[in-house]
Amino acid sequence: MIPFHELAFFVLAALILVISPGPNMIYLISKSITQGKKSGLISLAGVVGGFLFHIVMVSFGLTAVLLAVPLAYTVLKTLGTVYLLYLAYQAIKPKSRNIFDVDKSASHDGPKRLFTIGFLTNVLNPKVAVFYLSFFPQFIKPEYGSVFTQSLELGVIQVFISFSVNFIIVLTAAGVAAFFAGNPFWVKVQKWFMASVLTYLAVKMVFSKAK
Repeated sequence: MIPFHELAFFVLAALILVISPGPNMIYLISKSITQGKKSGLISLAGVVGGFLFHIVMVSFGLTAVLLAVPLAYTVLKTLGTVYLLYLAYQAIKPKSRNIFDVDKSASHDGPKRLFTIGFLTNVLNPKVAVFYLSFFPQFIKPEYGSVFTQSLELGVIQVFISFSVNFIIVLTAAGVAAFFAGNPFWVKVQKWFMASVLTYLAVKMVFSKAK
C-alpha cells in the first residue's frame, strides 16, 4: 500500500497535469461549446475509456520492466522530466493557442462517433502512455507491495481526478470561454502558473531517488 503522504503528492501532481491543456481537453471543450454539455459528457466517457485502456497496459508493462531492468527507472525518470518540461514550454511558447478558441462551424457528431473519437484521441495519443510510464514509477516502490497493484491504485486515482476535472470543464466550458475572451490578462496568468508548477514537478522528479 502506498503511504498517504506519497498519495497526497501524487494527487496534487495528477491534478496539475490534468488541467494542463492537451488533445483530450481541447476535444472536450470543442464538443461542449459547439454541441452542448450532453455531447461533451459522451466524449468524456470515451476519454475515460481510453485512460482505463492505458492503465491496464502500463500496469502490466511496469511490473515487467521495473522488476526485470532496474536501469529502466533512470530512463523513465529522464523521459518524465523531459515530458514535464515540454508541457511547461507548450504552456508559454509564443503564440500558443487559447484552448477555449474553437471552430464553431465544425460538423456535429452523433453519440457513437463522439464516444469513439474521445476513446481513440486518448488511446492513440503517445503522450498519455509516456506520462504513465515515466510518472508512475516515481511513486511505486517494491517494498510497498505488488508493483501491479500499486500501478492500478495510482491509475484509479488518476482517472477519478481526470474525470472530475474534465466533468467540471464540460459543464462550464461555454462560461469559461466567455470569461477568458473578455479577460486576456488571466489567460497569461493561467499559462505562466501552469508552466511554473510543471517545471517544479520536473525538478522534483530529477532529484527523486531510485527504488
